[in-house]
Amino acid sequence: MSRFLAFALPVSSVDDARECIALYTNEYHDARHVCWAYMIGADRRTFMSNDNGEPSGTAGKPILGQINSLGLTNVAVIVVRYFGGIKLGTSGLISAYREAARLALEDAGVVEGREMTSLSVTFPYLAMNDVMRVIKGMPARDCVKIVSQEFDNTCTVTLSLPVDIFDEFSGRLEGISGTSLNY
Repeated sequence: MSRFLAFALPVSSVDDARECIALYTNEYHDARHVCWAYMIGADRRTFMSNDNGEPSGTAGKPILGQINSLGLTNVAVIVVRYFGGIKLGTSGLISAYREAARLALEDAGVVEGREMTSLSVTFPYLAMNDVMRVIKGMPARDCVKIVSQEFDNTCTVTLSLPVDIFDEFSGRLEGISGTSLNY
């Protein structure tokens, strides 16, 4: 009977995914097949899958299908197959790779992330309390972080914040006299 080993790994770029795939391909060089799929980016438009010698569409597509069915991104799933002497047929292969990918993703868990952006705020020193009140007044879940700051007669604060709160947050800052925002 064939033996399947499956791995779900966080990746942030195509290069990361390719590195992981190469690592596992080298580590399991004695396996018959090392099939994989990855999905990258918040827009989920960068993806690829590979059957690595299995019949077309029987390995990479089912692996990618599991990533899609869970709505995941920034993940690579690698399934290693050691052939056990019994042919599984097309539907058997699809089922085996799908189940291996599902179990790996389930075991790995999900880490939710948010797409981030930067905002630079310039303001007069006299407006510092108002600006800092807006920054510190955001709920912790909104993850507004000060990346750099310069304080003089004219102050500049560079922030990192989630894209989904950008409009609301920048609107609060624009209401403070003398502030200018650099996107």
